[in-house]
Amino acid sequence: MSDLHFAPLAGEAAEEEARRWYAVNDGVMGGESKSGFQVAQGEGRFVGETSLANGGGFASIRREPTAFEPSLAGAGGVALRVYGDGRTYQLRLKSRALDEGSAYRVAFTPEAGEWQTWRFAWHEFEAVRRGKHLSDAPALAPGDIYQLGLLIADRRAGAFCLRLAHIAAVA
Repeated sequence: MSDLHFAPLAGEAAEEEARRWYAVNDGVMGGESKSGFQVAQGEGRFVGETSLANGGGFASIRREPTAFEPSLAGAGGVALRVYGDGRTYQLRLKSRALDEGSAYRVAFTPEAGEWQTWRFAWHEFEAVRRGKHLSDAPALAPGDIYQLGLLIADRRAGAFCLRLAHIAAVA
């Protein structure tokens, strides 16, 4: 993933990729949502169930931190190829420009039951901390990105599954 490219693989490579992702759910504040990342049939899957119990309602996965190569700094943004379920998700990028509890995010709502490609320019990402916009944060600088993740926090309880064919830096 040194150039922000992710395409799930088969066999041992798929198992290794699945292990690189970990969940951060609303249990950190008493909620009961659950999520995880699986690799099956050559694709990644962000799966789980959101619960509104105990003030919860979000689930997320993050890919372990990676030092991205300088080629990322020359990219104009990121593209995702996903198969949606009609729920709203966020692509979140961690940056050295923000504190640990903050991230840059962009939301997207893929149609249920079809593959779609979403492209986001760096300027479309907004800095947030616990869902609140950070108006004084610097613009996202791709050279500062060290981690990516997916989050669901659409204030709906229930099962979800976002299938992921690939993530890649784009010109």
